[in-house]
Amino acid sequence: MKEYQAFIFSVAPMMDWSDRHCRAFHRTFSRHARLYTEMVTAPAILHGDRARLLGFGEDEHPVAVQLGGSNPVQLAEAARICADFGYDEINLNVGCPSDRVQGGNFGACLMREPDLVADCVAAMKAAVALPVTVKCRIGVDEQDPEEALDRLADAVVAAGVDGLIVHARKAWLEGLSPRENRDIPPLDYDRVRRLKARLPAVPVALNGGLASLAQGLEEARGLDGMMLGRAAYHEPELLAGVDPLLFGTPAPHADTFAAIEAYEPYIAHHLEAGGRLSDITRHMLGLFGGKKGARIFRRRLSTEAILPGAGLEVLRSAVDEVRRRERMAA
Repeated sequence: MKEYQAFIFSVAPMMDWSDRHCRAFHRTFSRHARLYTEMVTAPAILHGDRARLLGFGEDEHPVAVQLGGSNPVQLAEAARICADFGYDEINLNVGCPSDRVQGGNFGACLMREPDLVADCVAAMKAAVALPVTVKCRIGVDEQDPEEALDRLADAVVAAGVDGLIVHARKAWLEGLSPRENRDIPPLDYDRVRRLKARLPAVPVALNGGLASLAQGLEEARGLDGMMLGRAAYHEPELLAGVDPLLFGTPAPHADTFAAIEAYEPYIAHHLEAGGRLSDITRHMLGLFGGKKGARIFRRRLSTEAILPGAGLEVLRSAVDEVRRRERMAA
């Protein structure tokens, strides 16, 4: 992969998953991975609770905000607001296939309107000094991926886009659910590599179906980086390999136990502010995969962290179960 720092490795924006608690947790495993917010619509930012929608901690940097929308004026204003919050990048969603985004004329349906996407990019570029990127599919429904992806890429490049993140499969807006759209349409990594070969000066990162860092390195050869989503969420410890393997620096902590201890002050602050333990521990259920005690760890968090008044002692007890079984197996 080429050394385009911002694109080397990132964790995908995932609705209902990549909230600020998840991002703070992932940051304990990698200092350099670029983290993304859940998609936030431009109208929500303009008219909603901005602190709740956009707030994040300084430790989350580098962090990008993903916007949803198709109105250039609204997106430009939303981008300005996000820049004032301190984000490192503005990303436009041109890939989500849900009914909600189709009803609002944004997300993957914008693959059919490359000129409108270009207008949105140009408006945001004029509004902020931050990098503006686009996350897209290779096409939708009956589109030819060769023509559809090239048309979108050419339009946004002409508008000044700073990079493309390509989910290497089509989205089927009719006939498949959003969940099915993550798995059923076939992956076509070669299509993304052909795009990069045609536009060598444009930073391009690969997304879609990447299950490990090793696979990402293999499939993103010749590209500028990789973006992992579900793999990073369900196996967060793989993020501990990002800094040593891709950035040449040590992982932030010696092991998972140390990472959890480093995360405890964040959890304590959330609890003191009236938050629930389960708001945070729901993002930790993938820890200790394959280790003795992992099942008990998950069960403890799933059943006890949701109880009223649950505190750090619940997490510590669940972690101790893994420690105890590791000592017994040694």
